[in-house]
Amino acid sequence: MFTLYGAPGWGSAISELMLCLCDEPYRWVDVSGFDQPGEARDRLLALNPLGQVPTLQHADGRVLTESAAIALLLADRHPALIPSAGDPQRERFYHWLVWLVANIYPTFTLGDYPQRWTTAGAQELRQRASAHREQGYRWLESQIGEGEYLLGDNITLLDAYLPVLVRWQPREAWFQVNTPKLWAIAQRVKAREALQTVVARNEL
Repeated sequence: MFTLYGAPGWGSAISELMLCLCDEPYRWVDVSGFDQPGEARDRLLALNPLGQVPTLQHADGRVLTESAAIALLLADRHPALIPSAGDPQRERFYHWLVWLVANIYPTFTLGDYPQRWTTAGAQELRQRASAHREQGYRWLESQIGEGEYLLGDNITLLDAYLPVLVRWQPREAWFQVNTPKLWAIAQRVKAREALQTVVARNEL
């Protein structure tokens, strides 16, 4: 069984949704407050030197971090939740998975904690990060078709990102107006019966 270290509302919720989509048994360990000095952070740092969530631990003690890496691990174990080999959508799955963590995630690192990166112009950094994020979401909206999910009518592990991302800045009202397809997909994912415990715990 896996052990997932996380905090309600944080990026660990994405990996929780993935685990539930796969029907993988796991133990959830709440490390709320990990972003500040204290017991929770010390506990997380013992496993993940970067002190970040999600942090996934195997039963034998091995540790895997980064939501994209966890997605690929689960895709190997549950190939029905990734487009099949040879399907052009498989390449798009890889592209968008890496694109999300390489282009969207860093905007939160910069915008939520600008003081870590600059001693002057923190507000400008936050605004520029937000603008870049919104531009990225608009691009993704332009790329998806009319299917029920990001890659068509079949849910994939990639869709687990959306219920969490639409809760973060620029918030759901923005998504409803500016990227209605992304917002609608997030609602479909959240409505799945198998995910209700995670949805409730993370207030998605």
